[in-house]
Amino acid sequence: MRHHFHSHCHAPNDGRGEGFNRRSHFFRRDGEREGGRPRIFEQGDLRWVILALIAEKPAHGYEIIKAIEDRLGGSYAPSPGTVYPTLTLLEELGYIRVKETEGPRKLYEITAEGETALEQNRGIVDAILAKMAEINLRRGGRQAPQLVRAWQNVKMAMNLRVARGPLSEAQIEKIAQILDDAAKSIEHT
Repeated sequence: MRHHFHSHCHAPNDGRGEGFNRRSHFFRRDGEREGGRPRIFEQGDLRWVILALIAEKPAHGYEIIKAIEDRLGGSYAPSPGTVYPTLTLLEELGYIRVKETEGPRKLYEITAEGETALEQNRGIVDAILAKMAEINLRRGGRQAPQLVRAWQNVKMAMNLRVARGPLSEAQIEKIAQILDDAAKSIEHT
């Protein structure tokens, strides 16, 4: 089940039409920018990325911007005008809180509610992070065709299995364990 943020999270319709974002880039309905560059985040994705990063370790806003840029191979960094309001929103939703303040800088940490929201939306979060990893491989100058191929194989296997029909609770647990074990192995490589 996809968790939806409250309706006040979404940008109001300002008459500029579907697909307009604050960076003044227009997108076609297929997710491509005018000029052919793919769209990095769909609406709402950045919230999940920020929450996942804070779940990994408490962070300041500028650290989050840098972490996203690093995970995308330097091809994109969200603006402070996007990140800081999102942090405020996540705080209002009860998903994060200020752990400590140093002058104007706030160190954010995840709350129990935030951890629950991440777990309830683990598939969505993992898909967004996987998309970022794929972009990093393609755009970050670290071309590794065998990793891209292996990653595509995992995505294809998941898509084919899901297309065959509903999964039992035991199957869900087994697949989650396989993916968690693979993630741990990759982290320690």
